[in-house]
Amino acid sequence: MVNANADAMGIIFPNIYDKYVPELVSERLMASIPFASRYRLVDFLLSSMVNCGIDNIAILVRQNYFSLLDHLGSGREWDLARKKGGLNIFPPYAQKTIGMYGGRVEGLASILPFLKSQKEKYVVISDTNIAVNFDFNALIEAHIASGADVTMTYRKEVLPKSLVEVDDDTTRDLYYTLEVNGDRVEKININSQESGEQNFSMNIYVMEREWLIDKVHKAFVSGGVYFERDILIPQIDELDIRGFEFTGYAARITDMKSYFDENMKLLQDENLEALFAGHPIYTKIRDDNPTRYVGEANADNVMVADGCVIEGEIENSILFRGVKIGKGAKVKNCILMQDTVVEDGASLEYVITDKRVAVSEGKELKGTDTFPVYIAKHQAV
Repeated sequence: MVNANADAMGIIFPNIYDKYVPELVSERLMASIPFASRYRLVDFLLSSMVNCGIDNIAILVRQNYFSLLDHLGSGREWDLARKKGGLNIFPPYAQKTIGMYGGRVEGLASILPFLKSQKEKYVVISDTNIAVNFDFNALIEAHIASGADVTMTYRKEVLPKSLVEVDDDTTRDLYYTLEVNGDRVEKININSQESGEQNFSMNIYVMEREWLIDKVHKAFVSGGVYFERDILIPQIDELDIRGFEFTGYAARITDMKSYFDENMKLLQDENLEALFAGHPIYTKIRDDNPTRYVGEANADNVMVADGCVIEGEIENSILFRGVKIGKGAKVKNCILMQDTVVEDGASLEYVITDKRVAVSEGKELKGTDTFPVYIAKHQAV
């Protein structure tokens, strides 16, 4: 068995898939997108690492990272406010070696001095476009038992239409599917458009730290940018690459529609229990009063965070902290982010509001299940 601390450090890339949801990342990055009523996407993988004893975690931010810094702070909520290890956030240009990276190779190359100074034997790497309660110890144990150079996590899924039905490849970030024989990865496909269930990479990896340092250095000086494309694929016959299948619940964000759908799925008890089963998910604490339902308020199948005041009707909706619903207002099939105000008599259906949006009295906004209306941060309608 792996020791409690897993002898591993974590590296999180919070910006890699920002292109998927341009509306939501105009003032933030993928990692700090609100999800599941009171969390941010980064909370899930960060908490998963901490729950598995990984207490030395680096986050390589690229742009629009103020909201993430505000959310994470010193890492206290995740027990990462430590003298040694803990939470290390690397903004671009903080040192002469750290620039605005494109892919993981460039990002890792910028922190090679930091990686060389660490003591852990293994490194786990992850992105933040998936909300999942992940057992990193099981992954590390499988990696050690196999003797592999690198182990890649995948999940059997049908590829989302938002990824495969793109005319211009320049607008699409790279995604990967695996061809696995037993647990041996025999081929890695880039931007596959195959139909049916595929071994869809979750972009969660484990490898030895010294191995990673060597491969990243060689790839970077040769002009490499992407870990999979420029390190793994060219050497797939020489390297021992193993696949680790994840069979649990995962919410993958690939566009605004998937963001809406994955949130709405959590209104079903079986999905909510599957995502939060096992280990706790930690997040930034906001000291609010309990939600109040006033007068003729009515709520049916909703997920409501603390600090809300409900005086109208809400149905099949997700409300984040501090949302206020006025008298006679109707909210159905909506996602209302933090401190949204829906004034008296307003009606919303299939609407996503960003933080601190105000919907004025009597207004009616209606999208559809295939195209929810999005209202940007701080906007008044």
